[in-house]
Amino acid sequence: MTKLRVGLLFGGRSGEHEVSISSARAIANALSADENTAKYEILPFYIQKDGRWLAGDTPQQVLISGTPQQLPDSTTPSSHSELSVAKTQTLSHWQSLSQVAEVDVWFPILHGPNGEDGTIQGLLTLMQVPFVGSGVLGSAVGMDKIVMKTVFAQTGLPQVKYKALNRGQIWSNPCVFPKLCDEIEATLGYPCFVKPANLGSSVGIAKVRSRQELEAALDNAASYDRKIIVEAGVVARELECAVLGNDSPKASVVGEITYNAEFYDYETKYTEGKANLLIPAPVPEAVTRQIQEMALQAFAAVDAAGLARVDFFYVEATGEVFINEINTFPGFTATSMYPLLWAHSGVSFPELVDKLIQLALERHSVPTRE
Repeated sequence: MTKLRVGLLFGGRSGEHEVSISSARAIANALSADENTAKYEILPFYIQKDGRWLAGDTPQQVLISGTPQQLPDSTTPSSHSELSVAKTQTLSHWQSLSQVAEVDVWFPILHGPNGEDGTIQGLLTLMQVPFVGSGVLGSAVGMDKIVMKTVFAQTGLPQVKYKALNRGQIWSNPCVFPKLCDEIEATLGYPCFVKPANLGSSVGIAKVRSRQELEAALDNAASYDRKIIVEAGVVARELECAVLGNDSPKASVVGEITYNAEFYDYETKYTEGKANLLIPAPVPEAVTRQIQEMALQAFAAVDAAGLARVDFFYVEATGEVFINEINTFPGFTATSMYPLLWAHSGVSFPELVDKLIQLALERHSVPTRE
């Protein structure tokens, strides 16, 4: 039996570089476990924080150590196992690398900007090769919180109140900015959450309770992204549901996240012991079904494919459920919510990785009109 060569692409130029490495390590272990050993061969490709692409021994060393690799500054790749993403390089040069040409299917486990936002998906689409996860549209919509919420609103999915802003409004003249803050206070009130529209893992997010905190949070968020979103705060439980599939996706059991921090920030999310995952979530069956249905609606609305985790707010006092966001390439470590939800739904980690690769091949095999 000929093994399928899986291009495991990880690292990336985002604040979630280390998370990507952890996810890639877990996936590499899953591809080497159980029946997957006889089916797949791993070809690792690592993107450094400076954007340099590496193949060969270095990616394997990063997978083993779990530590980001940094090489001395250089403007020219020193061998065919390195790939600069400089503008002067062409796609044909990229494809000329022998290891790239050997890949049968790509597994781009890249979180955040420059990986989860449709950029890598566009490159792989141009190469006409199968890859795990959503395409350009689903990835881009899922990354941009403002566009995502606009699509959800059009679909009729309930959401908390929010206001979309841009950097120009925030970094405007002293007469405009106070009026903007007045409007936020009048329409959303306190507490509210200020978020960069295109960052993941709670980077740049702040919970604010006063005018002073609001002004500081808006300025900080604008330093991260050109687009900013402000959401009304709600007293709610945070529930999540995993989706798996292409045109006929399935929803997992529902899980709940509990923590003692102000909100589910980066430190809480990635520090062991700071958050608890309850699977299945102790909620009424009707709420579970509603969330599963809404998760599938959201998946279809953004044109996602392969996998996604959809997050919700459950206001227990009123019974209301609000969709928060969809993540088209969630964290994928052995202790991440997405694989754990499927493990509790009867799909083990190695099986899950296998299914995602098969879904990628299935989607790529569908004929399209030239």
